[in-house]
Amino acid sequence: MAYVTQPVQGEELNRPYADDLPVHEWYRFVLSFPPHLIRSYLERFDVASTDCVLDPFCGTGTTLVEAKKNGVRSVGTEANPVVHFAASVKTDWAIAPERFLAFAESVAEIVREDLSEQQLFTGPLFRSANGELKLRTLDNERQRLLIKDSISPIPLHKALCLRDAIDAHPDQPFHRHARLALAKQLVTTIGNLRFGPEVGVGKVKENAPVVSAWLDGVQRMAEDLEVVRRLPAASATVYHGDARALAAHIAPASINAVITSPPYPNEKDYSRTTRLESVLLGFLNSRQALRQQKKGFLRSNTRAVYKGDDDDRWIEGVSSVIDLAAEIEARRIELGKTSGFERNYARVVRLYFGGMARHLEALKPLLRPGAQLAYVVGDQASFFRIMIRTGTILAEIAERLGYEVVDIDLFRTRFSTATKDYLREEVVILRWKGQ
Repeated sequence: MAYVTQPVQGEELNRPYADDLPVHEWYRFVLSFPPHLIRSYLERFDVASTDCVLDPFCGTGTTLVEAKKNGVRSVGTEANPVVHFAASVKTDWAIAPERFLAFAESVAEIVREDLSEQQLFTGPLFRSANGELKLRTLDNERQRLLIKDSISPIPLHKALCLRDAIDAHPDQPFHRHARLALAKQLVTTIGNLRFGPEVGVGKVKENAPVVSAWLDGVQRMAEDLEVVRRLPAASATVYHGDARALAAHIAPASINAVITSPPYPNEKDYSRTTRLESVLLGFLNSRQALRQQKKGFLRSNTRAVYKGDDDDRWIEGVSSVIDLAAEIEARRIELGKTSGFERNYARVVRLYFGGMARHLEALKPLLRPGAQLAYVVGDQASFFRIMIRTGTILAEIAERLGYEVVDIDLFRTRFSTATKDYLREEVVILRWKGQ
């Protein structure tokens, strides 16, 4: 295949349109694929309201929300607990916006009074007799799970007060929506995180608005609900599960179309991206729980590779993967790189594509004959600058498993400063004819 050597499509194509923002923006990854891309494949695949669309790597629910907006039934699986939670809330439009707002206002008033008594709003911080700040915090085990300085002590105190005030009403129908609004503000307004290709710490703020920021988020959610509740009803179900073991959740021969974006083979630790909200909302409380969480992920980076992993058995005989891994290992030896992560670069490439093969095999019994599939994937060069043509290799693996490769659409290109080359972001189009 001939690859472009100049940018033909740019970053603007990955941004959601203004009209797409309702619901999608309740909680969304910075690098999520845009709703308009999903819509284009719903149209191309001629998906009907009676069909069912699957997103096996559903993330924050972009495919499911867009399917629901267009009156199409959908189902998704997601292995990250807090992200699964977000997707399930974003597809739940059965709450009354005005009651949600009233609930939020009552919670906000309680928290404001509490913080006012502590003089966190109106005056100097309340201090103990020895002059030390008396702020709520996390226990040592949970604190160690966070990226250092990802949230400052005073905003953390306020956020914990707000979280507990919300959680005092677990039976309210909008309890989960209120928690998601807090999750969104934790990573945008309250905390110190910055997001680009990777997550890191930006400017460390001594203080930050918490209750008001949360209320603003709730207001936007309520406004969105007023709009989407008028749309034709379409069910959307989100399961907490591994995309490599779909039969536990999805009925045989029930899926007409798949639109998804799996992780790419690089060093992006997807659990790190969601660490702050995972810990503060109680989805993650120990190193052991983090390890267990990562074991449900597709092996796309060296921080989620374990001794007993054997997904690479699924790509035995796939020379493109074996040769690529060998090239990466040869480069490591040539450069004299010996760290534990670097020694795993070749292995994670084998495990990644083996995991994708395992996923595609597990998917086959769930597809109806003629089902159409779209996989958004991107070229990568994270491992010693050796180019990984993800779409081309995925298409080869799919073909070996009995799928028809219909096309590889170019979605956009992005320039890599490391390789001085243009990386392709593509949509691999497959068709399942049936057994």
